[in-house]
Amino acid sequence: MPKPDYTVLEFPPPPEGRPYVVINMVMSVDGKVVVDGTEQGLGSKVDQRLMRELRVHADVVLNGANTLRASGSSSRLGDPLLEQVRAARGREGLPIAATITATADLPLDRIFFTASDFDAVVYIARGAPAAKIAAVRATGRQVVILPKRNDLAAMLRHMRDDLGASLLLCEGGPMVNAGLFAIGAVDELFMTIGPRIVAGRDTLTPVEGERPFTRRTMKQLELVSAVPNEETGELYCRYRVRR
Repeated sequence: MPKPDYTVLEFPPPPEGRPYVVINMVMSVDGKVVVDGTEQGLGSKVDQRLMRELRVHADVVLNGANTLRASGSSSRLGDPLLEQVRAARGREGLPIAATITATADLPLDRIFFTASDFDAVVYIARGAPAAKIAAVRATGRQVVILPKRNDLAAMLRHMRDDLGASLLLCEGGPMVNAGLFAIGAVDELFMTIGPRIVAGRDTLTPVEGERPFTRRTMKQLELVSAVPNEETGELYCRYRVRR
């Protein structure tokens, strides 16, 4: 069976006050999203291609600060053909890259800050050290100060109202995913399940909130598609969050 083609996907229009939010993750069979500190090694080149195909649809690509520190972050598509597909769908240029941080303690030498082929915005919680905020501003990236720590709702309003974003692609990490689920702001989840076992009691899973959901509050998902890849042993799943 051939791999799915994420470039041909269609998404609904955004709800009121925020973009349509899509999360994309890769995990092992035992539900772990990092090995030796990053996600590298969990997914195949096919999975990495699908990640970039999803970026074709995005106005903003979000990574949390921990993901930026561990793996780096950008909104690049990595293939001129994907850029052509994006342009044909009426989306000129690369998506805006974004990150959110409570401390403004970020690796300013990463391409997120140094690249000139995509724009980026940094969401920083009010109260972060002024010197750290100034250092981020000095990179030339747009800085948005959020009213409080991890104020994802305010971030989403800014993306919709000020950036004009219709679709946000969140690529982690687990704490950001948990926060988006907690405020009911996740619309779809794309999950690649790789044929690996990582183990570890404290190894991160795709969603890592401080408080678990209960039987009453846990999120219900609807399976849209599940495509196996016999060559890589991966399973590519698409879920829609039930309202």
